[in-house]
Amino acid sequence: MSEDSPKQSPVIIITGTPGTGKSTHAQLLVAESPIPLKHINVGQLVKDKSFHHGFDEQWQSYTVDEDKLLDELEPLASAGGIILDWHTCEIFPERWADLVVVLRCNHTMLWDRLEKRNYPLKKIQENNEAEIMEVVLQEARDSYPQQIVVELKSESSQDIENNVTSIVSWIKQWLKDNDCKIEDDMDKDTIS
Repeated sequence: MSEDSPKQSPVIIITGTPGTGKSTHAQLLVAESPIPLKHINVGQLVKDKSFHHGFDEQWQSYTVDEDKLLDELEPLASAGGIILDWHTCEIFPERWADLVVVLRCNHTMLWDRLEKRNYPLKKIQENNEAEIMEVVLQEARDSYPQQIVVELKSESSQDIENNVTSIVSWIKQWLKDNDCKIEDDMDKDTIS
């Protein structure tokens, strides 16, 4: 982001293969952030606002209308203060992102998680292969500056707790680096 950006809070993209804990991380981050952040579950937004061309029965997913989705998200990203939670990230313009968190999980553990969600076998296999081949991580590295892409392990509750603590520290540093103020009811000493 440019130094003259009017944003007073960052845009954080949390991405990863389905089942890696994106929504859990985002929800905890909203609760623990020193500034107000809005969690946007992009997959749910696509369904709720019909930003799709229909449902693909074979892959058990919606075919996203990227233009409608990006038009909806543009003003929110420009304002900042959002967490975009989705299994892909390359669709989001580079100018939006201040931090891109790619969550990773052991493929055996991921398989179990997706089975518990009752994913069809084909979808479990596709997502498991994507995790093994580091598809989402490579997509993030190809789409954003190296210094804003962070790969984090997400296999246990301790991992999640550590990750959220690290991201909160990053937010505090971002605020300091961008000369942003914390709301009066927040503890200002946490940024210094």
